[in-house]
Amino acid sequence: MADTAMAVQRPKRWDVPFGPEMTDADVRRVLDMEPFSAINASSFPPSTPLHDIILNDCRIERYNPGDIIVREGDYGNSLFFIMQGDVRVALDKLPEEVLGRKKSQKKGVFQAVAQLWTNHRGVEQRDLSGYDTKALAARRGTGTDTRVFLQDVPRILEGSQTVCISAGEFFGELAALSRIPRSATLFADTECELLELRWQGFRDLRRRATELREHVDRLYRERSLSSHLRSTPIFSHLTEEQLANVAEQTVFETYGEFDWYASYKKIAEADPARRLAHEPIIAQEGNYPNGVILIRAGFARQSCRFGNGERTMSYLGRGHVFGFDEIVDSANIEQSVPLRSTLRAVGYVDVLRIPTVTVEQFVLSVAQRHRAHQKPDQVSIDHSVQSQTEIDTGLLEFIVENRFMNGTAAMLIDLDRCTRCDDCVRACADTHDNNPRFVRHGPTFDHYMVANACMHCADPVCMIGCPTGAIHRDPQGGQVVINDLTCIGCSTCANSCPYNNIRMVEITDNKGRVVLEESTNLPIAKATKCDLCSDQLGGPACQRACPHDALVRIDMTDHEALAKWVNR
Repeated sequence: MADTAMAVQRPKRWDVPFGPEMTDADVRRVLDMEPFSAINASSFPPSTPLHDIILNDCRIERYNPGDIIVREGDYGNSLFFIMQGDVRVALDKLPEEVLGRKKSQKKGVFQAVAQLWTNHRGVEQRDLSGYDTKALAARRGTGTDTRVFLQDVPRILEGSQTVCISAGEFFGELAALSRIPRSATLFADTECELLELRWQGFRDLRRRATELREHVDRLYRERSLSSHLRSTPIFSHLTEEQLANVAEQTVFETYGEFDWYASYKKIAEADPARRLAHEPIIAQEGNYPNGVILIRAGFARQSCRFGNGERTMSYLGRGHVFGFDEIVDSANIEQSVPLRSTLRAVGYVDVLRIPTVTVEQFVLSVAQRHRAHQKPDQVSIDHSVQSQTEIDTGLLEFIVENRFMNGTAAMLIDLDRCTRCDDCVRACADTHDNNPRFVRHGPTFDHYMVANACMHCADPVCMIGCPTGAIHRDPQGGQVVINDLTCIGCSTCANSCPYNNIRMVEITDNKGRVVLEESTNLPIAKATKCDLCSDQLGGPACQRACPHDALVRIDMTDHEALAKWVNR
C-alpha cells in the first residue's frame, strides 16, 4: 500500500502578528489619525486589506520617561509614529555604557601577557559580582520586553544638544527604507504611546497608499538624501541647487525580502537555477540603461550571459554604482550602449535610481570631459567587471551563494596550508578566558574554507531586535560585540544569524557551578561569539597564531585584497 502524503495548511503571512495584543478598536483609532485617515482603503486588495495590515503588522508600545526607544548605531526593520506624548532626540553621541553597551578599552602589554596565567580553568566562567553593578542605564521588564532606561536624564544630557518631536510625527524611516544604522538615540521625554510598523506592513502601505509613501519619502529626501548623493563621487561636483534637482527626480526601489535571513538556508540548499530564480532582477543585460543605480543597502550579484546560463562577475554593496559607464559610453560614441551585465538582488537590496535624462542634464558633461581622452574601444570596457577577473569565477559564485560577501572580517582558511594543528583555536581560547569563540569548521570551496566565526557583517541582522542593545558595533573598530553584563539570554541574535556563528552557552561561576535563574531554577544562557579580539593590541589572535599563513580575517567586499590573498 502506497504511503499517503500528509496534507498541511500552507503557512500564512499573518500567522504570527507583530503585535498580538492589537485589537479592532486599536485599528480604528490608528485609522482616525492623520496621515492614516487619508489612506484610501479601497486601493488595497482583499488578500491584504488596510485593516489587516494595521492589525497584524503594527503594534502599540507605551514608554515611560527615560525609556530608550532606539539607539544610535543599532539596526532595525521598523519605523515609529508618535500617537501621544513627546520623544527626545539626542543629537550628540551618548556614552556607550548609558546605552547598555560595554566601553571599549584595549588591554595593555602586561594585561595581555597576564592572560596566560589568570584565565579561568573552567568553561564559560563569569564574575557574578559584575552583574550587580549599578550603571547609568537600568532595565525594566523581562525577556524580549526588556527596556533600557536612563536613570539620570539631566546629568546624562548635560551639555548635549537635543530636539523634541511630538505626536503626529514619524521617525526611524531610514532604517525601514534601508537597513542602515539608526542615526540617533531617541528616548521617551514624557509618557508616550508609539505605533511601531514593521517592514512588511510598511512595504504594502508604500505600494498602495500614495499619501503615506509621499509623506515618508519627503522625510527621507529632506533629512538625508542630498548628503547621500553628495558622498557619491559622480555627484560630488554638483551645486546645492543641482543636487536638490537630482534628489527630487530620484526614485526609491527595493528588491528581495527584507528578512532574507529567515528563508536563506532553504534557498541555499536549492540547485543553482532555483537559487538564481530567487534573486529579483534589478537591471537586465542587453536592455537600455534607464538610469544610474546606487546601492543603498544590501548586496547585488553582477553577472553576464555565459553559454546557456549566467556567470557571476562581481557583487556590489552599499555605495556602488551600476549603469553609469553605459550612459557615458553612449554619449561618447554617439550611439546607444546597452547594459553589459545583469544586476540581481541577493537577499534584500535597497537602491536609488537616478533617471538617465537627469544624469545627462547634470552629470554627463563632467563625465565626458573626464573620459574624453579614451578611444571608443577603450571606453566600451566595463571596468567594474574587469577588476574582478583575478578571482576564480567558482569562488565568486561560492561567496555570493553563501552570502559571505556580507562579511567584513570573515575567517578564510587555506586548507592546503592548514596542518590542523589547532594553534588558532588555542590562541582564541587564551585570549578569551579559556573559551574559544569560533569553530574551525564551515563551508568549503576547492581548498578554501569559511570557518564558523562571526564575520562582523556589513548587514548585521543579528543586531535586529536585541532588547537591551547588548549586541552592538564597537564604536572604535566597528566590530560586532556582545556586552555580557546586559545580555539577557533571549537568543534573538543567535536565531537571527544566518551563518550559525552565535552560540548560547550556559554560564558558570568562578567555582565551575552552573548559574541558575532564581525564578525558574533553570540554567542561565548567554550569547557568545567572536569579537575579533577587539580588546587585544595585536588584533585577531587566530590569525596571528597560525604558523603557516593559512588563516586570514578578510573583508569579503575588498575584492583586491581577496584576490591578492587567494592568488599568493
